[in-house]
Amino acid sequence: MAILENVRFVDLVDDAPIRYTTISSPIGRLTLVGDGEVLTHLSMESHEDTKPEIGDGWKHDRRAFKEARTQLNEYFAGKRDAFTVPLAPSGTEFRMKVWAALCAIPFGHTATYGEVAAAVGNPAASRAVGMANHYNPIAIMIPCHRVIGSNGSLTGYGGGIDRKVQLLELEAPQQELR
Repeated sequence: MAILENVRFVDLVDDAPIRYTTISSPIGRLTLVGDGEVLTHLSMESHEDTKPEIGDGWKHDRRAFKEARTQLNEYFAGKRDAFTVPLAPSGTEFRMKVWAALCAIPFGHTATYGEVAAAVGNPAASRAVGMANHYNPIAIMIPCHRVIGSNGSLTGYGGGIDRKVQLLELEAPQQELR
């Protein structure tokens, strides 16, 4: 698995106002956070570990993230297999490498923690890859749900294994999941 060089990770302007909105999806309510176009967080209703706390000065904006909302709706309708929304996750250098590697896992495919670790140049870092997945701030668009155990098992997912199964089945309905 090659790491994509063109993953759209961007930097936000430091003084950009933070906006957020929520949308309904087949896997529950999703919260989108960023500057209104660039995403810094996409979390699921019960995904507490990476769910941003609504900060002072944040503006709820139902019109924000028009392109992200459109692409997510297309994804859940089975009409989109890649996202082009600019993303601005914040994390350590290692986590950023892992998140870029996750974006290189093709729609409808999975990779093991070990394969992702090898892709970022540290084949012994399977557990660290798991922690990077745990702290992934932009669920679904940075597809940590595509990472599985070395034996093919569906190991942990912050949104819950049931949601991981839903996402993988959406992406590969003909594939039998363990």
